[in-house]
Amino acid sequence: MTANIENAQDPNAIPIWPVRAADLPDWQSGHGETAAAWCAGNGFSGQKGKYLAMPGDGGGLAGVLLGLGEDGDQVGDYWIFGTLATALPSGTYRIDGALTSGQAQVAAFAWAQAGYRFTRYRDAEDSDAPARLCLPEGADGDLLAGAVKGSFLARDLINTPASDMGPGELAEAAETLAAEFGADCSAIVGDDLLTANYPAIHAVGRASSRAPRLIDLRWGNGDAPRLTLVGKGVCFDTGGLDLKPAAGMLKMKKDMGGAATVLGLAAMIMAAKLPVQLRVLIPAVENAVAGNAYRPGDVLQTRKGLTVEVGNTDAEGRIVLCDALAEAAGETPDLIIDIATLTGAARVALGTDLPAVFTGGDDLWGALQQAGGETDDPTWRLPLHGPYQALLKSKVADLNNVSEGGFGGAITAALYLQSFVSDPERWIHIDSYGWNDKDRPGRPAGGDGLAMRALFAMLSARYSG
Repeated sequence: MTANIENAQDPNAIPIWPVRAADLPDWQSGHGETAAAWCAGNGFSGQKGKYLAMPGDGGGLAGVLLGLGEDGDQVGDYWIFGTLATALPSGTYRIDGALTSGQAQVAAFAWAQAGYRFTRYRDAEDSDAPARLCLPEGADGDLLAGAVKGSFLARDLINTPASDMGPGELAEAAETLAAEFGADCSAIVGDDLLTANYPAIHAVGRASSRAPRLIDLRWGNGDAPRLTLVGKGVCFDTGGLDLKPAAGMLKMKKDMGGAATVLGLAAMIMAAKLPVQLRVLIPAVENAVAGNAYRPGDVLQTRKGLTVEVGNTDAEGRIVLCDALAEAAGETPDLIIDIATLTGAARVALGTDLPAVFTGGDDLWGALQQAGGETDDPTWRLPLHGPYQALLKSKVADLNNVSEGGFGGAITAALYLQSFVSDPERWIHIDSYGWNDKDRPGRPAGGDGLAMRALFAMLSARYSG
């Protein structure tokens, strides 16, 4: 299972009682006057997110009351189990109460996520054995294990600094994942990108001492529907010759967050054996500064044949993605999903926790929105507003990589990418922050594969029923 989740039920485990405020009197009546007095003495009335250890005979722990507030029926209320996982003393716990499958899944996932530690560069601080949770009734253990594996993989890749996570190391991570699941993985590296007609990827990555590459992972049944995932793999972004200020580079190790997320999602898909022909394409580069760096005003060739005027070298993600998307579209898959830490405009519009979704398929958005609600992994759709395409016009090329003015930046970036997709109704573009700025229950600060669980739930429903 996971390091802090028990697959089997243990009747002797310490109970956790999730209780809504309105149901607390009923719970107290079933547990006696002493329990009611203990709640009153500690000011516990079922407040959302509050918990109370209940004393047992001989000074032991009889159980834990967990407040769900006035409603307590929202799937998102169960992230609080991520707090309990680190707040409670060592031991084995079980949830005593009826949960929906969605509530049970989030509770178990949050508990498991609380065990995540990025310890590559220092020893773990925790010395005590972790509190363990019996897999709640209604939760799917296999789904949980896959989600945790994918999440931890994405977190580790994003959290690793660029000194140890360049294009080559990202390719090695994909190869390791492929080997685990019997997938094929290859890469086109350096000047071979020009020979193979991926000139835009080469142009962005050529200034780095670490060669750019296109990573290509394939897995699955040849008779199944084709599903292609594309992830932005900019392992560090200086901004290029349009250099970022120092503060703007502090988190740029996360600019490969799209690549990390699609690899985490691929791990979930392969672990669940979804009946698809899976392909993962990752253009992996470092946007560096050198004498051979691409310049503002340059006109770049692309795999699709469209020419692109460089209006800003700091809008490099869409340039590397366009070659990968053209390659993906060439196989006319059933569905293309690309994920990228693409624009600050999306963060201004929706904040850091809510990835922006663009798609020409209303049915795809409806399915993703439903899956996000069921998993409490939300996203929000922004429009592919056609008239804004005119903002990407160039006088010397087919299009510019940035728009005139600073308005609607997330939309114009998505419209740029749409130019390289043959069927927008079978395409989803996700503009994600890929990071948690602060610790929250079950969601530690640092790299995070946002929208990954929602996408898996949508894909599972689409291909497995």
